[in-house]
Amino acid sequence: MINAAVRPVRILLADDEALVRAGLRLVLGHAHDLEVVAEAGTGAEAIDVVARHDIDVVLMDVRMPEMDGLTAAEHLSARAPSVQVLMLTTFGEDEYVARALLAGAAGFLLKDTGPEELIRAVRAAAEGHAILSPRITRELIDRYVVTSASQIAEARHLVNQLTERERDVLGMIGLGLSNAEAGKRLYMGEGTVKTHVRHILTKLRCANRVQAAILARDAGLRPGR
Repeated sequence: MINAAVRPVRILLADDEALVRAGLRLVLGHAHDLEVVAEAGTGAEAIDVVARHDIDVVLMDVRMPEMDGLTAAEHLSARAPSVQVLMLTTFGEDEYVARALLAGAAGFLLKDTGPEELIRAVRAAAEGHAILSPRITRELIDRYVVTSASQIAEARHLVNQLTERERDVLGMIGLGLSNAEAGKRLYMGEGTVKTHVRHILTKLRCANRVQAAILARDAGLRPGR
């Protein structure tokens, strides 16, 4: 039985294509715990909507007129840090999404993401768990996120404070895996992985899993290689 007292996750759809917004609204409408409460066609409109509405998650297109999604995400990260921003992208826009990762966006999804994965991603973002699309996470971070020698040294120092099991979980975060997927690879329960992730973010002083994934790369963690 659905608990009617539970507040649904409130979502803003920001995309300059009305058909894309309509498709997203249709998919998300199948989840009882998600509610699309507003739409925006530009980055500037998205910022204005967040200021006027109680929004939990923004699905933000990378390219929009007036103000692009990346600039809007940077503004929201500074002005409304409790709002989780998921960037919508295609393979041809990877280099732009790197900016969003560094700005503190909750993550990114490919525009051809399936309905079930989209719903899971929004739910996870609302709970504070950043989402990375496993198909492009490692390539994106390796290709576009430039790290200085001092950042590498700091990343290694922070990672050395983790336990061996926490380093294993951090490696899975670096691959963009969910808690369930990480648990299967590491032969541990999803709840245990979730606890490790919480400890990892605290020890590494990371706002979300995206920043943890970048730090894992900087520290030289390369599981599966």
